[in-house]
Amino acid sequence: MNQKYMIYMYLLKARTFIALLLVIAFFSVMVPNFLTTSNLLIMTQHVAITGLLAIGMTLVILTGGIDLSVGAVAGICGMVAGALLTNGLPLWNGNVIFFNVPEVILCVAIFGIVVGFINGAVITRFGVAPFICTLGMMYVARGSALLFNDGSTYPNLNGIEALGNTGFATLGSGTLMGIYLPIWLMIGFLLLGYWLTTKTPLGRYIYAIGGNESAARLAGVPIVKAKVFVYAFSGLCSAFVGLIVASQLQTAHPMTGNMFEMDAIGATVLGGTALAGGRGRVTGSIIGAFVIVFLADGMVMMGVSDFWQMVIKGVVIVTAVVVDQFQQKLQNKVILMRRHEEKHAAAQVAS
Repeated sequence: MNQKYMIYMYLLKARTFIALLLVIAFFSVMVPNFLTTSNLLIMTQHVAITGLLAIGMTLVILTGGIDLSVGAVAGICGMVAGALLTNGLPLWNGNVIFFNVPEVILCVAIFGIVVGFINGAVITRFGVAPFICTLGMMYVARGSALLFNDGSTYPNLNGIEALGNTGFATLGSGTLMGIYLPIWLMIGFLLLGYWLTTKTPLGRYIYAIGGNESAARLAGVPIVKAKVFVYAFSGLCSAFVGLIVASQLQTAHPMTGNMFEMDAIGATVLGGTALAGGRGRVTGSIIGAFVIVFLADGMVMMGVSDFWQMVIKGVVIVTAVVVDQFQQKLQNKVILMRRHEEKHAAAQVAS
């Protein structure tokens, strides 16, 4: 086989990592303190937000779907956390229950799972296109977040010592072994996503559905359960993003997560996940998240205007899709070349 094609294939498969190295190299020259330990930790903390969403988005896209509601779900989950910490949970008899921080996190995580479950149920049971269903959920979640407190924020989420609900700031700004907790959360979800997609039957189902849903159905793959799971998992990732942002700001804002879905999709595509489904890895999506965030943070440090940042990020995402299509065509060409060589070798043996 032509070695040139093989080199091209290896380069294309490693394109996201190469892009990350180029971004780091460029900004390390243009911004003097870009590669300092403190700055890298802060930027990686920013990566955790996009990375968490990208992990959930990867599982969804692998099935051939899309989740446009992740940013809005993060916003409403932050508002749920703010409401529980500020007002507690009113009961029918006039009493109010206040939860401690771990219980608030658990309640919000369950809320995110339920929202994702609704997305998956509507898509699978009613045959609604994922784009339309999650677009509708985006509006529902965003509107509900605004209705929560009449469009206002829940400020000063420090809690009250007497109620036992202090310490919420630790989730977003606390450290373990010198590394921010959101980074540890991203690593945990990355390991979980990697295990689910590569070591379990569910992972095989997800890839089968994205590769050919009709064939997967004939093979007995539980399509409904698998699809509902990936959307519920995406909702869980969104819930933790909402918690992290609210914890870092110590304020729950109803517009939190605006346009987060675009960064998540961009990171997933940059990481090599095919929008048609059936091909991609969560590890690639995390590298894509590093590219997106390091690029954005580097431009901020250089003083690039917000308008140009949007333009550049858009160009990067479109370029990633074009390169992915080129890789797929080249891969198909390599497969055909291999088959031709195998037939030629078999013919020579037969003669």
